[in-house]
Amino acid sequence: MSIEFLLTTLIVTIAPGTGVLYTLAVGLTDGGKAGIAAAFGCTLGILPSIFACMFGVAALLHTSALAFQILKYAGVAYLLYLAWQTVRDSGNLDLNKKEKSKQYWQIASKGMLINVLNPKLTIFFLAFLPQFIPASTGNPALVIAWHGAAFMAVTFVVFIIYGLFASRIRHYLLHTPKIVRGVQYGIAATFAGLGLKLALTTR
Repeated sequence: MSIEFLLTTLIVTIAPGTGVLYTLAVGLTDGGKAGIAAAFGCTLGILPSIFACMFGVAALLHTSALAFQILKYAGVAYLLYLAWQTVRDSGNLDLNKKEKSKQYWQIASKGMLINVLNPKLTIFFLAFLPQFIPASTGNPALVIAWHGAAFMAVTFVVFIIYGLFASRIRHYLLHTPKIVRGVQYGIAATFAGLGLKLALTTR
């Protein structure tokens, strides 16, 4: 595995996207453990895209307009749902309480769906991973799996850092509820904007 692959992976995972945004939002509202659960879910949501790349499903998604559109609009609907949910919950954040006892599997499931319902992620892996596979490789699927696992590991670590960072910030917002609501509205608007951007995306 090359240093170029690891550096590129780090840059890609650090860049703000829907997964990063969701992890930050959860860390801010529900605390550090919930942020870790969000990071785990977002990371787990990468797995179907890696499998699709390994077995050629990504190529089918790239060539099939209908499959791409179905998955794309499912992703758009989900992002708009997250935006609405964030607006609905705005102003309900009580930073005086300890971390919420919300079931972490629910948080992880939402994070997983963010990536599962994003066809751009599958297309990304179709274009990204093969670049780092030598032409002489006897078993390219195995090499893709190995690189995909490394990508997921880096993603998990980076997202945990984002979630814990957001959790730490929440304690400094204790006496600034207006800022908290502003952040929540900003997150909701970003979710909606990302949904609109995805809706306008072509293959």
